Amino acid sequence: MPINYARRLTGRQREPGGNRQLGMVLAFVAGAANAGGFVAVHQYTSHMTGIVSAMADHAAAGAFELAAAGLAALLAFIGGAACCALMVNYARRRALHSVYALPLLFEAVLLLSFGMLGTWLASVEVLIVPATVTLLCFMMGLQNAVITKLSNAEIRTTHITGVVTDIGIELGKALYPNRDGAAPPVVANRGRLCLLAMLALCFFVGGIVGATGFARLGYAATVPLATMLVLLAIVPVVDDLRRLRMN
Repeated sequence: MPINYARRLTGRQREPGGNRQLGMVLAFVAGAANAGGFVAVHQYTSHMTGIVSAMADHAAAGAFELAAAGLAALLAFIGGAACCALMVNYARRRALHSVYALPLLFEAVLLLSFGMLGTWLASVEVLIVPATVTLLCFMMGLQNAVITKLSNAEIRTTHITGVVTDIGIELGKALYPNRDGAAPPVVANRGRLCLLAMLALCFFVGGIVGATGFARLGYAATVPLATMLVLLAIVPVVDDLRRLRMN
């Protein structure tokens, strides 16, 4: 990956094109981790809507242990997002180039840990659920918060409910007949529609790759995903290390 291109994707200076390209890459990673994680731990770890709904169902049925397990997954996701906010604000206060790269590099380390220690982590419980589940939920919260902050909440990558909703809204605008000439025309944002469609497609393709990889390679399938995140994040981190050494 060219150095300047990587710096544009994850560096401090942001532009819409870089946000969109990074969003598509992270949507692919999220789809792969979510679908592959399901093969590994038999639970989707980015879908908080489904987890909260399941918590309510379990609580209503008196299955409080299952409801508590859902709560643990939810807290792990929130913890990942909170961790991202801490890292981003710390880096911003110090004017680091790696303000967004640091959380992605941390995610890569966690993903690699999941791949190397997955079998052992599955036997360890954290907040009454396997450590594999809490780790994946934490990573999904971390990643979603990164892209949310750098794109000013324009892009989400770890789930596509909002993405598909926005696709429907833009399609509705595009299909509106605009027969009343007295009112301003209803116009679809075709650029945004294309971005949303690409995010959904990248998540889907990532899901196929992740599920196939985990089915055939097991936890080792996380290594290419972690490597991809490292390549995305390493350039701004190296820039900061060089600056610190010069000072």
